[in-house]
Amino acid sequence: MKLFLRLTIILLCTISLSTSQPLYTSGRWIIDGSGSRVKLSCVNWPSHLEPVLAEGLNKLPLDAISMKIMSMGFNCVRLTWPLFLAVNDSLASMTVRQSLRGLGLVESVAAVQVNNPGIVDLTLIQAYQAVVKSLGDNKVMVILDNHLSKPGWCCSNFDDNGFFGDKYFDPDVWVKGLTRMATLFNGSSNVVGMSLRNELRGPRQNVSLWYRYMQKGAEAVHAANPNVLVILSGLSFDNDLSFLASKQVQLSFTSKLVFEVHWYAFTDGQAWANNNPNQVCGTISGNIMRRAGFLLGQGWPLFLSEFGVDQRGTNLNDNRFLSCALGVIAELDMDWALWTLQGSYYLREGTIGLDETYGVLSWNWCASRNASFLQRISALQSPFQGPGISDELPYQILFHPATGLCVARKSLFEPLRLGPCADAEAWDYAPEKGTLALRGTHLCVQASELAKPAKFSLLCNDSSSRWLQTADSKMHLSSSLADNTTVCLDVDGADGTVVTNACKCLSGDRMCEAESQWFRIINSTRSRTDKNSCLELPAQGGWGVQ
Repeated sequence: MKLFLRLTIILLCTISLSTSQPLYTSGRWIIDGSGSRVKLSCVNWPSHLEPVLAEGLNKLPLDAISMKIMSMGFNCVRLTWPLFLAVNDSLASMTVRQSLRGLGLVESVAAVQVNNPGIVDLTLIQAYQAVVKSLGDNKVMVILDNHLSKPGWCCSNFDDNGFFGDKYFDPDVWVKGLTRMATLFNGSSNVVGMSLRNELRGPRQNVSLWYRYMQKGAEAVHAANPNVLVILSGLSFDNDLSFLASKQVQLSFTSKLVFEVHWYAFTDGQAWANNNPNQVCGTISGNIMRRAGFLLGQGWPLFLSEFGVDQRGTNLNDNRFLSCALGVIAELDMDWALWTLQGSYYLREGTIGLDETYGVLSWNWCASRNASFLQRISALQSPFQGPGISDELPYQILFHPATGLCVARKSLFEPLRLGPCADAEAWDYAPEKGTLALRGTHLCVQASELAKPAKFSLLCNDSSSRWLQTADSKMHLSSSLADNTTVCLDVDGADGTVVTNACKCLSGDRMCEAESQWFRIINSTRSRTDKNSCLELPAQGGWGVQ
């Protein structure tokens, strides 16, 4: 404890100027002191494995990593830590050099010495502080995540780290560790939240003990540091918060509570690869809402603190999952944290330098692993709606998860095309009528011919101007041509033109690919220049846009 008190004094004297005032909650939103929404668009950065050191300090200088995080559009890091770092002074006072050498990572010692000479002889807790400070200096918020107790890779049902009462998970020791970390970073203004425990799991897990100890941990963190958001995870590897539907937690404080959930393709085995993608998307999206998403409707913030995919693009299960998940994240305008930043590890599960295929950075940390992936998530890094975003009246945008782009136009006489969501067209969609109209006009999107661009028309009551959210995924927009042929909005891969084609994968076929026809209708109040305010309507008929 003396070590932690001494380090607290050092931290308060050296931490950089505030990069973010304390955050609060207002209904389902996270807000700043002025009442404006702050969307958490985070990336996970592990510091919980055996070296107990943020990954990658053998690859790049610390500030270079922090700047990469910011340059990729992330405003926040979910920085993991093992409980033993906070409750075992012998571990906390071990130097980075000693930790790496003790694991036989001699080359990593030399590489950290080259890239981060000022860190290699810091203690492990000081190195953790240095990472937080570097992120703050680069305007990146931090959420401290107690990932597990004993340092190592996470997680399994039988690793003795999973639930209260397990070998390495004494609840009293855990509360002590949370208190120490909350105290240590009280005054570090870029630390905006603390996640109490990652992925509760295992044979001991039960709802009764969840309420007892999660409430106790939440109170301890808030008492030690009332500035941070207190983030509570669920059961079954953080896939289940359904028990909160009938009984909410009881805490002494308000406006600081957030819940978190995880969502991966592998959570459902090979369901995405082995079944019809529309049906799987509809079923699993519904499960997510029942297990956790309902909290948004009840007025509680929900943080998707882990989701991610194999960035090589070769995993069919992950690929199908991603398009569905991005659609759901966009529609709900969720706060989120991608798994993961690191391109490689010092040591993971006995393998030195293991390549992390879920990492946004390449193995050597020098480049992005998949630039198109970063484009796909870029639209989700800014809020679509929420308090203080703008004074715009609500409108809809059409988000295309397969590309991360939105439907836009240059003029009425050119085809609709995909473009950056910052330039997205504003629509008024009336589900009961199926009309998809340009906001503030009488112009509707009308189906034309197979493989031809959609067009605008004044004939909004025509069957070819009626767009239904078809299929289980609710992401196909279908209409009928004059000959009663059913078509769906689609994207011409050559130039991103929005066309109409025969609908794909509506049921049954598990080998088809539906993503080019998946569009999510997103509610938005983002500020925009209204391109429709000076439209001159034609005297009659509708326009072709070819």
